Amino acid sequence: MALVTLAGCASLNPFSKAAPRNPPAALVEFKPTMAVRTAWSASVGKSNGFVFSPAAANGSIFAASADGTIARFDAATGSVIWRINAGAPLSAGVGTDGNTVAVAGEKGAIFAFDENGKLRWKAQTTSEVLSAPAVTADMVIVRSVDNRIAAFDIATGTRRWFLQRTTPALTLRSAPGIVTTATTAYAAMPGGRLLALTLNNGAPLWEAAVGDPRGATELERVSDTSGNPVIAGREICAVAYQGKVGCYDLASGTVRWSKDWSSDVGVGVDERFIFAANDVGAVAAFSRDGGTSVWRNNKLGYRRLSAPVSLGRSVALGDGQGYIHFLSREDGAFVARVATDGSPILGTPVVAADRVIFQTQAGALVALAAE
Repeated sequence: MALVTLAGCASLNPFSKAAPRNPPAALVEFKPTMAVRTAWSASVGKSNGFVFSPAAANGSIFAASADGTIARFDAATGSVIWRINAGAPLSAGVGTDGNTVAVAGEKGAIFAFDENGKLRWKAQTTSEVLSAPAVTADMVIVRSVDNRIAAFDIATGTRRWFLQRTTPALTLRSAPGIVTTATTAYAAMPGGRLLALTLNNGAPLWEAAVGDPRGATELERVSDTSGNPVIAGREICAVAYQGKVGCYDLASGTVRWSKDWSSDVGVGVDERFIFAANDVGAVAAFSRDGGTSVWRNNKLGYRRLSAPVSLGRSVALGDGQGYIHFLSREDGAFVARVATDGSPILGTPVVAADRVIFQTQAGALVALAAE
């Protein structure tokens, strides 16, 4: 499902509208064992081939779309708190801490709004941004497709620091994310790298290999860290395309465990397991403490799966036909399925209280609750 770019900077597009080489597996029939209801739904606007993911903070859900729409919804009811337009087409969003809302616009523009939807500032990066900005207490951090990470002051938009890394000849045109702690930013990078940076000045702390490029051709050597890394206690877990899934020490980057796995979307986590969907449609659970394989579901082949997320006793993920699948977190069996608007679900779902919220490419925002 990944898009590749050849460089200078070139990229492979996993989200291309071209006919798939392998048709998606037919949906299997099963007897639902978990009741799932739609708590609310709303419309935010089409994604137009970009990857937009909702964000949750302060009892609200924030979402954006390609036409510049940004909206804040009540997480419990779905009622619109405010809806604005950035005044320019957008390519990624939303990043928020509840007080600042950040999105990326065309040609590398970065917009920051306050919690009421009022524009604080607009800044400019060096190239297109495909992943949601990371928002901390005092800065907004973005990664552009030229492999540059830049941090902007949250109050003024002044650039605080930047880091430039060499871009491999061929990369995925995907949405690798940045996650933060109080002192550190962790960035998914091309070439299968996971990079830890000091928040106050951008200095690299450590770099870990999630995937090692190998193969005879540039295409075979594509091995980009995918989606959002996930912080789990004292570890950070990540996955790479044509690479591995694994967990690393948060302070040092030392590998705790890793397993061969290829994915162009991120991982999910709960107190016991790491969940990952691979690029051929298998979904698996690994034990957090040592990476032991717990279960694997192979019945969603080539259905272009989203990143998984843990919800109660289930794992939820979307697919390229707009279905949301709920699997048992204990054995991977299907427990429920919900249809949306039929358009792909590419963004990472978000959990708010007892609801999981998905955003479709056609612009539907769907909040589901397990009963």
